[in-house]
Amino acid sequence: MDFNLKKLTSDAGVFFTRAVQFTEEKLGSAEKTELDAHLENLIARADCTKNWTEKIFRQTEVLLQPNPIDHTGARIEEFFYEKLDKKIPSRTTNGELLGQYMLDAAKDFGPGTPYGSTLITVGEYQSRLGGAEREFLQTSAINFLTPLRNFLEGDWRTISKERRLLENRRLDLDICKARVKKAKQAEAKAAAEPDFQETRPRNYVLSASASAAEQELRVAQTEFDRQAEVTRLLLEGISSTHVNHLRCLHEFVEAQATYYAQCHQYMQELQKELSSANSDTYPNSFASNAKPSTSATCPSPVSSATLPGVSPPCLASSSTPGIAQEPSGQLKIQDVQQPSTGHRKAKVLYDYDAHDTSELSLLADELITVYTVPGMDPDWLVGERGNQKGKVPVTYLELLS
Repeated sequence: MDFNLKKLTSDAGVFFTRAVQFTEEKLGSAEKTELDAHLENLIARADCTKNWTEKIFRQTEVLLQPNPIDHTGARIEEFFYEKLDKKIPSRTTNGELLGQYMLDAAKDFGPGTPYGSTLITVGEYQSRLGGAEREFLQTSAINFLTPLRNFLEGDWRTISKERRLLENRRLDLDICKARVKKAKQAEAKAAAEPDFQETRPRNYVLSASASAAEQELRVAQTEFDRQAEVTRLLLEGISSTHVNHLRCLHEFVEAQATYYAQCHQYMQELQKELSSANSDTYPNSFASNAKPSTSATCPSPVSSATLPGVSPPCLASSSTPGIAQEPSGQLKIQDVQQPSTGHRKAKVLYDYDAHDTSELSLLADELITVYTVPGMDPDWLVGERGNQKGKVPVTYLELLS
């Protein structure tokens, strides 16, 4: 008990003297030992790394978990599972939940009805999208968020602790310097007094006090130099942290690219299924109702080179099964005759350049006559403008009643 009390008293005294030194430095009444320029640059670089890493980490969490309430709940859940040393269960994504709702609704509406069967198709693809999202979230959390969190909660805490120790060693060093300065000033003042013989005992005490202060200064200088070296080595490790975070950033981008490519592929497949289903049930109704953007140029889709088997929406296949074709594979458009019924007017939404002689070039906002023939690809119609005739893609048209 006595030892603890003495230690507490000693620690309180050290804290008080450091506080006095720090206050005097702020007021400009005490000298302050400056760190070398290299160490100052390392400290500034480390602070910059910490601040931006923290911002990137927080914003990435918001990106992956946009709802603040869900985000807070997820962090609390992760905390409890971590303390219990158990694996965190995978969460159902919003896409998977929406898909399940659609499938359940289809059961009540009737799977055989057009609406029910479409709900089943869309619900299945929504579940796939949700599964892709869940995989993306898990991959991003492991490969990107976890390394950033480990730096903030591990390496940075160690660096901060050593920097606080360095600051305390610097304060102790400046306190010792101030004591040596005062002791030498007192010793010089006593030596200058006329009655030097009478003050010899006091001068001896002052000399001993100055020697003790100098010894304390040497010890403080050694401890400060040692702590500065430890801190410098830790701060130089920030370069390795940057290399590690760069690798994690590449992995995060790869995960994003894979996720968006999967979503694009699923949506292309879903559009094809819906287009095929609607053309069988309501010919051309889906194409006329699904109006794309009214801009004069068809927007360029994501390159299909990265998605095997997926065709861009604005460049659908030009093959026309069931229609007479030349050996080169081109449609004999002159053999196609306009039916007496079933033709209608259409407004062109985008400019379109024919790829071969079987197709008809289009200009935005012009009106043409269109119709279909048996066995023709549902993504294409036969269009006529005066004496010109050729295949045209339905995605470039707005069918008029």
